[in-house]
Amino acid sequence: MTPPILWTPPTELLERATMAKYMRERGFETYGDLQRWSVQDLDGFWGSIWDRFEVGERGDTVLASRKMPGAEWFPGTTVNYAEHAFRGRSDDAPALIAGGEDREDVEWTWGELRELTQRIAAGLRAQGVGRGDRVVAYMPNIPETAAAFLACASLGAVWSSCSPDFGARSVIDRFEQISPKVLLAVRKYRYNGREFDRSEALDAVIDAMPGLGGTFVVGEESWTALTASNEALTFERVPFEHPLWVLYSSGTTGLPKAIVQSQGGILLEHLKMLHLHLDAQAGDRLFWFTTTGWMMWNFIVSGLLTEATVLLFDGSPGYPDLNVLWDFAARTRMTTFGTSASYIGSCMKAGIEPASGRDLSALKAVGSTGSPLSPEGFRWVYEHVGADTWLFSTSGGTDLCTAFVGGTPLEPVYEGELQARALGAAIESWDPEGVAHVGQVGELVLTEPMPSMPIYFWGDEDGSRYREAYFDTYPGVWRHGDWIEITERGTAIISGRSDATINRGGIRMGTAEIYRAVLAVDALVDALVVDIPVEGADAWMPLFVVMRDGAPLTDEVIAEIRKRVREDCSPRHVPSEVIAIDEVPRTLSGKVLELPVKRILMGMPPEKAAARDSLANPAALDPFVELAAARA
Repeated sequence: MTPPILWTPPTELLERATMAKYMRERGFETYGDLQRWSVQDLDGFWGSIWDRFEVGERGDTVLASRKMPGAEWFPGTTVNYAEHAFRGRSDDAPALIAGGEDREDVEWTWGELRELTQRIAAGLRAQGVGRGDRVVAYMPNIPETAAAFLACASLGAVWSSCSPDFGARSVIDRFEQISPKVLLAVRKYRYNGREFDRSEALDAVIDAMPGLGGTFVVGEESWTALTASNEALTFERVPFEHPLWVLYSSGTTGLPKAIVQSQGGILLEHLKMLHLHLDAQAGDRLFWFTTTGWMMWNFIVSGLLTEATVLLFDGSPGYPDLNVLWDFAARTRMTTFGTSASYIGSCMKAGIEPASGRDLSALKAVGSTGSPLSPEGFRWVYEHVGADTWLFSTSGGTDLCTAFVGGTPLEPVYEGELQARALGAAIESWDPEGVAHVGQVGELVLTEPMPSMPIYFWGDEDGSRYREAYFDTYPGVWRHGDWIEITERGTAIISGRSDATINRGGIRMGTAEIYRAVLAVDALVDALVVDIPVEGADAWMPLFVVMRDGAPLTDEVIAEIRKRVREDCSPRHVPSEVIAIDEVPRTLSGKVLELPVKRILMGMPPEKAAARDSLANPAALDPFVELAAARA
């Protein structure tokens, strides 16, 4: 059954949207036609993105080799991400607005951002930092971090960042892999109304990397020394495939994979996404709640490639309560509010009323990512934020630092569905034999390369880890690890990770569908479900739940949970057992640890199943370790 349409693009948006203008320029009548062309003619599409946003001079060849892995884009060209960001900027135009806990919002002009960027660049250059050297940051989501990244990019150096709430071991596991030349850091940060001193963690990080050429701490003499020179900002143009930054996989097992993406690939992909899919234009104010340890920080900082102003927020989204980000939206006249599905779910549970008592008239769009947004979440946005809101749920990942299924200003929003496949993203849903299908759940695959795919994993000399991560299942085709259904309307439904899928009696179901049913029970605030094979017997499917305000898990609540799953999912997916826990274990980027928990319960030693320092709440694994021992 077709779900209801919650939003239709207004006529004015269909006229003025950058995507609409681009579509008309290419001679297409519908977004579907444009998207099909964009993946059938990769040379024509990506060449048009390069030309439209005036990236620079290029030759005739766009894609010299389209094999995966190993696609070769724009051979012989040179680019500089930071040069593109600063090109043509008026010094008095707003670049950033930064807010956070217990402090006033501050606006940074392009002139102020340029000055700090050039000061940091001069300081890094004096430290011997140049093309290919790594600069790492243990810093929060503040303007100084954005300036430091731009300075790094201007030199052709390679950037990598971790949020200061990461433990020392997690930071070391990431940064040590790439042998940085310089570390930029803070010694303190604020969260949930408290100030946290990170001196001990910072010292541990420094001690673990004796090859560091220098450490510079914001607010201390070392930072003053780093930024003392005010030489003119220059830009080192590098080959298209030259590394821009290193991102990291969640690191739930072993060391996090150090994912390297290129200057040219990220520049082109983010120009496409921010201009066309998010429709960032002059006068807009873009926001996504994130820390510097999540790829969404890299993505939202790329808003500086547009004429919009980028909004940064450092602190907790729940302090003093869940109204804080909606208050920030009203104060800053935010036009795009980016967040996670879990945050929307929290607002629903807490009874937050964003549009009540505050002026959100500037807010045009709400973006959601991180996990599938439930149909109830869709309805909540339209009922409590605004009936004329463009809500775009997106799915992508750190691996490409983008969303390849998500929003377009030209298509309607159907309840519970992602609007469309992104331009240039050859997304299909495949069965186990590699046959594409429509209207059925299958593996999310990319059948053609995209420029922002990793150029390699750091330290993966023979490329074996890279191939194993994405290309082992379907050689030459990127398997992302999500379940996706492409509908006949061209919309998409993401139903969770394919490696955590519940398969009961041959009926596959994504964990997101089970969570949607379970979390409709008002007494619950969080949940985790796994399916454990049992030799010679039916599989054991325990459901772990977190009760609201620590209330007891009663027989009545268990009965309601079972009823919801039976009616909303299927009788086969009713949990074998319901177990109360204090909290669901999550990675530092907020992802539920379904697969590591499953491995622990199947008998894998916990130290092999999950790297505790990669977790936001390491103690949350303890109940599963104890349960596994009891079952042994």
